[in-house]
Amino acid sequence: MVERIFGLKERGSKVSTEVIAGFVTFMTMAYIIFVNSSLLSKGGVPFEGAVMATVLSAAITCIVMGLFSNLPFALAAGMGYNAFFAFTVCGTMQVPWQTALGCVFWDGVIFVIIALSPWREQVLKGIPSNLKLAASVGIGIFIAFIGLSGAGIITKNPATIIALGNIKSPAVLLALGGLLFTTFLLAVRVKGALLWGIIATALAGMLVSSGGTTITPVPHALTDVVKLPSGKAFASVFFQLDIIGALKLSLLPVIFTFIFFDLFDTLGSVAGLAAKLDILDKKGSFPGAGRVLIVDAFGTLIGSLCGTTTVTTYIESAAGVAEGGKSGLTAIVVGILFLLGLFFAPFARIIPASATAPALILVGLFMMEPILKINWRDVTESLPAFLTIIIMPLTSNISHGLAAGIISYTLLKLITGKGKEVSWLLYIFTLLFIIYYAFGYKG
Repeated sequence: MVERIFGLKERGSKVSTEVIAGFVTFMTMAYIIFVNSSLLSKGGVPFEGAVMATVLSAAITCIVMGLFSNLPFALAAGMGYNAFFAFTVCGTMQVPWQTALGCVFWDGVIFVIIALSPWREQVLKGIPSNLKLAASVGIGIFIAFIGLSGAGIITKNPATIIALGNIKSPAVLLALGGLLFTTFLLAVRVKGALLWGIIATALAGMLVSSGGTTITPVPHALTDVVKLPSGKAFASVFFQLDIIGALKLSLLPVIFTFIFFDLFDTLGSVAGLAAKLDILDKKGSFPGAGRVLIVDAFGTLIGSLCGTTTVTTYIESAAGVAEGGKSGLTAIVVGILFLLGLFFAPFARIIPASATAPALILVGLFMMEPILKINWRDVTESLPAFLTIIIMPLTSNISHGLAAGIISYTLLKLITGKGKEVSWLLYIFTLLFIIYYAFGYKG
């Protein structure tokens, strides 16, 4: 019956292969349970609630993706969005986390409209490729910066803004050791290297003392590691978003940033996975592409209602594809495995910053690859890309980086007589950003 529902024979697969592929995919992306919960809690989201939101949103969207698209694409709360949410929106801008989730909700609404609209292609082609590439790089540096500062490898300094931290401190040494170990696992191609790196570093932290206590708290009972999900924890985040409060002029750049990154992150991941499955046609599309985008878009809505940031398709799904996963059964297996994460909220709580820092730094590294594809020879292309990349981490604000890139791109094209290269969509975004910085921004 299962083979018939998912068309496994036609796709040259079988149930056992799909299950193994699902397990492999889960192992490569399960680190998000620990990292996302840690980041969201820094923005004020209750920790156990953040764990449940992360797990439930991933489980629901993976299962829906498997049933609706019948493709082996797994989803979960995306990296970059969570850092922007916690450190920029809730941190620097001091927006309540409930209102910030409202911004994520509107991101989902807009994405759903775009995914269902006939002019979807026009919207997606309206943003210059160099700015898309630069956004990924800038966000990667921002994520790595969060990992480095969270571990104490870099610290604040009144004279130089930032400086090297105390590299002799146990917490920093633990993080550096974890980074070395996790990189080794990646180098020898261990499945789920980031997850194993987090767990190994956390366990090592139980043996390392700092300030009279171990860096990782030592569990004294089984319930310190595993316990039944708490209804109270779930209620603390479920449907707690402030949808109306997010509709402010000052928060429009936040919503724009979420939707910008959501759209092009999803497209990049989905195109890469489709190529891996060898189902792309000559136009770069594939059967079920529309359904994938729709599930991804609704995933963000589901995530915001559950209490987490933007849910997106994970490029890590390629690991399952490489293991032979060809149908939605793979995604459903991933979703079921995520549900098991509901029982590990206590373990997630004891994971120290030193253990999640290596994963953040390496995710930042992975996001640097697009820098090789940026056109550095044309200054009207390279300067906007450079400003996008450099302003994101220096201001700890992804919105400012996108604004700098878009405004400078439009103005440079205009003054050099290349205004026709700028899409109508980019002109609108440029005007909106200028209005915001002139009348809505309070620096």
